[in-house]
Amino acid sequence: MAADNKSISPTIIPSMRYKDAPAAIKWLCKAFGFEEHLIVPAEDDMIAHAQLTFGNGMIMVGSLRDDEFIEHQKPPSALEGYNSQSPYIIVEDIDKHYNCAVESGAEVIVSLKEQDYGGKYYSCKDPEGFLWHFGSYNPWDSDS
Repeated sequence: MAADNKSISPTIIPSMRYKDAPAAIKWLCKAFGFEEHLIVPAEDDMIAHAQLTFGNGMIMVGSLRDDEFIEHQKPPSALEGYNSQSPYIIVEDIDKHYNCAVESGAEVIVSLKEQDYGGKYYSCKDPEGFLWHFGSYNPWDSDS
């Protein structure tokens, strides 16, 4: 499902905190095709830091905990289900990716559809309410 181009290092890496980070990591890998790159466990079945890759992209995931970030970065459950930002992730086989996400229980917000400017996309939420956008349109490639 993920693109094979790992020669380009990403310069923007989204990060998020989950109430149940170990379960979120498993779900993100199963439903969206992320791969575990680095997992740093913490006490009490928490995750101090995790890096998940998708093609040449990466996200960082950790357990929700009381530290200096908690006043500035909150999960959707603390924001009445709203998200303040969400990633767009380019996938090669968007139909297959969409079906896998749906079968894994993703809450579809926008069903798979064609975009006016090329490609297909869909939007969904993961089990903890984070909003994700996946599409076949690649803004770096004018042929998409």
